Amino acid sequence: MELKIGDKFSTSKQITDEVVRAFAELSGDFNPIHLDEEFAKNTRFGKRIAHGMISGALISAVLGYQLRERSVVYLSQTMKFLAPVFIDDTVTATATVTNIREDKPIVTIECVCTNQNGEPVVKGEGVIMVLT
Repeated sequence: MELKIGDKFSTSKQITDEVVRAFAELSGDFNPIHLDEEFAKNTRFGKRIAHGMISGALISAVLGYQLRERSVVYLSQTMKFLAPVFIDDTVTATATVTNIREDKPIVTIECVCTNQNGEPVVKGEGVIMVLT
């Protein structure tokens, strides 16, 4: 295994209306806070917000494809949603290796998603197994 503690990997994506609508179709989550501007403007956010799990999917993209090993299996993931992601925000998911077990190819990753202003929107921890 080539990974070492402190290694960082990331990916970014603009969360457009098209992305949100495609995610609603995929997930079956048609909550109007994500899809209906009239509904959303009367909420505490004042406008539509993206599904929180879109940020989770970006974390999955980092762990599943950006890591140089590219042969990993997700074992667990925690996520705390810190701030909303609005339509047309750009989210960057960054994964940082924090622990590597010596007895097995099990790696713990700190996961942070930030918006285009560098503000954290999601924080969590993932655990993966690197396949050999």
